[in-house]
Amino acid sequence: MSYPSPGISFGCLILFSAGALLVPNTPLLGHANAEAGSGHSTSSADYEHAGTGTRIFSAGELAIKVLVEASVLGSNEVEVGEIFLPPGYEGGGHRHGAIEIFYIIEGVMNHVVNDESHILEPGMIGIVRPADTVTHKIVGNQGVKAVVIWAPGGEVDRLRQAFPEEKVLTSEH
Repeated sequence: MSYPSPGISFGCLILFSAGALLVPNTPLLGHANAEAGSGHSTSSADYEHAGTGTRIFSAGELAIKVLVEASVLGSNEVEVGEIFLPPGYEGGGHRHGAIEIFYIIEGVMNHVVNDESHILEPGMIGIVRPADTVTHKIVGNQGVKAVVIWAPGGEVDRLRQAFPEEKVLTSEH
């Protein structure tokens, strides 16, 4: 699969969730049984389920599936979600308390940042800084599916207050 090159190369990690995420129960920068000073483990990490499942916030057809948040990561450094914006969606101008990065998976979105329009298509990234005002407008008859990253975290709790419905997917689903 190839994407048109905008002249800048981005490395992008896309996370998928099956209801529950497995994370190491030891620090991310080494293990308790690591050789002194090496930072490398002498045996594999023990993994356990973190969090109670994958939360999905929705309002009508608009939905955010929370893939990574503090309860899973163990810190509030970053949050990752999968968002679906339905055809015809036009959100109001808003700001975030974090950097917001959109990676478009499908559909076309007009990403308006500080009154400047940017058309984002699959494989493209849009970035918003905390001082920026952003509006998301869906272009065409197809909704937009995107991965959204907030750094630092804290946006999930703020967004939760705006959505009337919450569903939790557990590993049994």
